[in-house]
Amino acid sequence: MIDAAEVSAAIAARAPGAGVFLDLDGTLAPIVARPELSRVLPEIPSVLARLVGVLEVVAVVSGRPSHQVRELLDVEGVEIVGTHGLEDVRPMAEEILDEIRAVAVAVGAWVEPKGAAAAVHFRALGDPEAAETASSGRLAVIAATHDLEVVPGKRILELAPAGRPRKGGAVERIASDRELAAVLFAGDDVGDLDAFAALGRLGTRGLWTCAIAAGGRETPAEVLAAADLVVEGPSGVAALLASIADELERPAPGA
Repeated sequence: MIDAAEVSAAIAARAPGAGVFLDLDGTLAPIVARPELSRVLPEIPSVLARLVGVLEVVAVVSGRPSHQVRELLDVEGVEIVGTHGLEDVRPMAEEILDEIRAVAVAVGAWVEPKGAAAAVHFRALGDPEAAETASSGRLAVIAATHDLEVVPGKRILELAPAGRPRKGGAVERIASDRELAAVLFAGDDVGDLDAFAALGRLGTRGLWTCAIAAGGRETPAEVLAAADLVVEGPSGVAALLASIADELERPAPGA
């Protein structure tokens, strides 16, 4: 297990050919009852602005559509990859959305269309765990029927095109296109494991990589286990980013 100081030093040593990739909800912004209530921590925009221009890539890779990400985090130079990297895929057909909505309505949940994907939200319910359990089987049938897969999250179940590259594919593509020497990804949920796996593949090609988990009460155990470093929620991610910025701004010895 690596520590924050080693991460900062490793990124600084490989700048400017390094990339920092970040999930949004649960990583830069606390989890809230509904997506429209979300706000990134107030210190996040300024610290990302410090990294932009010094690093080759500073990117947010989110399950949200990119326009929503930009509304929450409008920092010049920060690249946005929305809808798990699926924004170039045809939007989900309305009749499939209707099938998903019927399952959600039966337990009082609500559906958030996301272009090629759709998320069923259970958090606001009195017993979200029971509602999710009651819905999961029917959603799995819908997914299998329409060549989708169910991706679990924090009090959500998301249906997305099966077999398509998601967050990990986006990270790998950008890392290759920009010939990065180092890649850091920070996330907090099951959907981020796809990006963690991509770091493993990039590591076999000689890149320095680091998977950061924004830990918290709801962070899945498999995310914590797959991480190289666990920090305390969005505040821990903000502190790590500030540490990286400080290291990048530190004068070279003898300068």
